[in-house]
Amino acid sequence: MLLRAVIAALSLAACLQIANLTFAPARGLQAEYFVGDPGGTPALTGVDAAASTDEIQRRWLGSAPTNFSVRWYGFLTIAQPGRYTFSVSSDDGALLTLDGSLAIDNGGRHGLQTQATTLDLDRGAHSIVIDFQQAGGPFVMEWRMAPEGQPPGPPPRWSVTPRKTALGSLQAARFVEAARSVVVWFAVALTVLLAWQRRDRIAAYPRVASLALFIALALVHTWPLASDLAHLTRHDNRDAMLNEWIVAWVAHQLPRAPLHLFDANIFYPERYTLAYSEPMIVQGIMAMPLLWAGASIVLAYNVVLVAGFALSAWTMTLVVRRWTGDWTAGLVAGSIFAFNAHSLSRIPHLQAQHLEFLPLALYAFDRVLEAPTTRNGLKLAAWFVLQSLTSVYLLVITAFALIASGIARLPDLKRHPLFTLQSLAVGAAASVAVLAPLLLPYWQVSRELGLVRTLDDASGFAATGWSYLSTPARAHVWWSAQFSEGGNVLFPGALGLLLTAVAIARGDALRDRRARMCLAVGIAGVALSFGANLPGYSVLYAVMPLLHGIRATARFGVLATCAVAVLSGFGVVALRRAVPARAWSPLAVVLVLLASFESLAAPLGLTRFEAVPPVYADVPRSTNTVVLEVPFYNSRNAQFHAQYMLYSTSHWDRLVNGYSGFQPPSFYENAQALGGFPDEKSFARLRALGVTHLFVHSEQLPEGTLSTLDARPDLQRTAAFGSIVLYKLK
Repeated sequence: MLLRAVIAALSLAACLQIANLTFAPARGLQAEYFVGDPGGTPALTGVDAAASTDEIQRRWLGSAPTNFSVRWYGFLTIAQPGRYTFSVSSDDGALLTLDGSLAIDNGGRHGLQTQATTLDLDRGAHSIVIDFQQAGGPFVMEWRMAPEGQPPGPPPRWSVTPRKTALGSLQAARFVEAARSVVVWFAVALTVLLAWQRRDRIAAYPRVASLALFIALALVHTWPLASDLAHLTRHDNRDAMLNEWIVAWVAHQLPRAPLHLFDANIFYPERYTLAYSEPMIVQGIMAMPLLWAGASIVLAYNVVLVAGFALSAWTMTLVVRRWTGDWTAGLVAGSIFAFNAHSLSRIPHLQAQHLEFLPLALYAFDRVLEAPTTRNGLKLAAWFVLQSLTSVYLLVITAFALIASGIARLPDLKRHPLFTLQSLAVGAAASVAVLAPLLLPYWQVSRELGLVRTLDDASGFAATGWSYLSTPARAHVWWSAQFSEGGNVLFPGALGLLLTAVAIARGDALRDRRARMCLAVGIAGVALSFGANLPGYSVLYAVMPLLHGIRATARFGVLATCAVAVLSGFGVVALRRAVPARAWSPLAVVLVLLASFESLAAPLGLTRFEAVPPVYADVPRSTNTVVLEVPFYNSRNAQFHAQYMLYSTSHWDRLVNGYSGFQPPSFYENAQALGGFPDEKSFARLRALGVTHLFVHSEQLPEGTLSTLDARPDLQRTAAFGSIVLYKLK
């Protein structure tokens, strides 16, 4: 019966949505955007949801020209006649015309100021025109209204239309939209009831059910990302742009020229420039089908981000369930492991969420000790390699986790010493054979350019004891905020620590060889997270070249979270033995819920990215094309080159600009030579680099720069969008 009700509710919701898409009137105002004064053919047209600053930024893709104008026109429908207050806040000028009469004059060149008026309006549609003129500098445009005596706000979405629409049609559309929302939530509630009613059947497919659960939890922990996967992102942090570019580059280059994967298109003419940062090959492969299908890079990146959380939780669940025989233990461990403070605080760093192969590597290592065969050795190599291909940091972290595991399990080596060593040797050889092409470019750039992390780096980006009390979780912010240390966020969770204490107190953490192994992994992770502040770290640094690429040693702290997650699973089992059987079911539900939501930091602060400006598609896709963008930021502001890199995904031509974990010496030379652009020293540098196309972001350069460039005989303006102008060097 419930299943039929769910199907009926979903069918009704689908019908209401189809009706809404088919018959609902368009909302918003018709918009015409002009470069400079209004007149002639608009540069952009469309229907904007509102006359606002956000809509202007969206239309110009964040690259509005210095001088532009906008005209919005359409109809405002009033449901209740009466007196209404209108206000316009603008920088620079704006005019509001209602029913053919000028209602608000906020024109002229000025800073932010507000003008308001009160008008009597009849029931029905009223024509409205809003003109906005921007004359340089920052700009603001907001239109608000409200019945007299009430605080003004944006006009109701349903009331603004590009064409005259009957009030009855608008009210009918509002009713359909409201009914659709009610039916959808009703269907969700029925689905939950159905799942509870058929929990025994769902339990028959625990792997599928647990994966579905973790996908849902990943969407909750990253909310509101799921509300608009194609546009919401963390572009307030330029590392997000860098990682989007890396994922897009891997997806673009790997199937075309895999031998030149590390010869990325940035920092021209340098080689192996992908090796200046994380390669994220696994993430790029995950994004390939979406990008090939035409998805935007932001959409592909966000899907891979959510997948990282879900898969990390799922693999830990499967491993702990296999070790303990208890699905509750697995679910608790998976949630603690994936939705941890460190990963949730590093949303712009896609590698931080992809820990899914670490539990499998630990499981495979245990299998080698239990059954030392060539096959198990190769499985260990496979999981280690896959984790390494997500991140060089995680390559090193996983290697140390396996070393710590081996030390903790030395007594087990005595059972089958020859076969165990042979199996481990096979796994090590296979790993080296596969990873050598990955590590060779890193060795090349470290040898040729001296791009290595020093012991001072390992000290400056190390964890402290307070790091393990820092978390973005809203449940803990009241006490944890005082311990915040920026990126060093490593609190493993109160529930995890409590269950770990239970496992230790009950003896499981020391008695069980797998739990003991993971305890050693956690201890090693905590110790190494202190970096150069750890006695003896300098010795490790000297004898292990892999540490030469590690700056943020605090990231070793994820091994502490891994250990807490596994030991929490053993703690759940110990707790289950200690409580009455009749009390276990409700307690298990509480434990899973606490593990799932204790670390919740949502809603996340996200920004909106519409698309790459269309002018970037005008660059010739040729092996002879070399692109440079100005302003060319210096090393102090190197992160602003990340936007240029993201834009280069439209053409993939060679780009002189770049931003990464390292900047090569040529970057500093270019920044110095181009600091006085557009002087002759700058153009001498462009010719020396063989630059063929130049993007100029005029709003970030002195006034008159474009006039100077247009007058040069060796430049030809070929395209423009907003404040971005493309020149070809003759």
